[in-house]
Amino acid sequence: MENDTLTVGIAQIAPVWLDRERTMTKIIAATEDAARQGAGLVAFGEALVPGYPLWVERTDGARFESPLQKAFYARYVDQAVDVSGGGLDALCEVASDLRIAVYVGVMEKDPNRRGQSVFCSMVYIDANGQIGSVHRKLMPTHEERLVWATGDGNGLRTHKLPPFTVGGLNCWENWLPLARASLYGQGEDLHVAIWPGSRRNTEDITRFIAKESRSYVLSVSGLMRKSDIPDDIPDYEELLANAEDVMTDGGSCLALPTGEWLVEPLPAEEVVTVATIDHEIVRRERHSLDISGHYSRPDVTKLHVNRERLSTVRLSDE
Repeated sequence: MENDTLTVGIAQIAPVWLDRERTMTKIIAATEDAARQGAGLVAFGEALVPGYPLWVERTDGARFESPLQKAFYARYVDQAVDVSGGGLDALCEVASDLRIAVYVGVMEKDPNRRGQSVFCSMVYIDANGQIGSVHRKLMPTHEERLVWATGDGNGLRTHKLPPFTVGGLNCWENWLPLARASLYGQGEDLHVAIWPGSRRNTEDITRFIAKESRSYVLSVSGLMRKSDIPDDIPDYEELLANAEDVMTDGGSCLALPTGEWLVEPLPAEEVVTVATIDHEIVRRERHSLDISGHYSRPDVTKLHVNRERLSTVRLSDE
């Protein structure tokens, strides 16, 4: 049918690690590149601004009251993004000018929560340059819990991006059945999964979600190589000595609703690539399985989702 297709962009890039402004410059350039290639949506990796906390497992990150860990954390918070305070305004302006929607992974600091804790957030910006949702990762994974605060359900939302309905999750929360179900039940048929990087993360889950949901699944990873570590970070020499040449190796990919590859996992290179997806394939594949439609039983099982933005204080003034 007419208008059944959408071109999507995969922006697999490395951050300028722990440098918010220079990383945003790279993101804007990649967004412009995707738009030139005809994309109506471009997605970036998890925690890309200002980067994944790769120092934790390489510098004895669980040591309590460590001056080195405190120095890293202080810089991380300083370079995080105040979304509510306009920290993504430049990217929103580009999205509006180029008429392209964007999913981007940022470390978010929230002034309403004092601004010294960071949330791993997945931000959706629509083609009008408006922020549609800020999804804070529900549960940080393993060493991430030493650095990141836990999120809430406020950002578990889908967005109309004709002819698709798009939603997304951060990294390992893509393995959470109920988190996925919350998006399926809101009409999702294009799922965006963002990752810090590595094919070992994306190769199985991308195809699994596609087969389960009969949706397109776009997995977008970041990159991080030893050469990307700036020399002005705390204890540069120790981190460099403990870092592998390639710490996160890409693996961005795109699966059809059949579970087959449209874009196979990409190698460890910075690249902006695009592919065109067709909504008719979604409709065809849901003939036999639509887990929130004709194959559901809401009279037997139903999911409740709390989308309240959590706060430690609720003020009531007379």
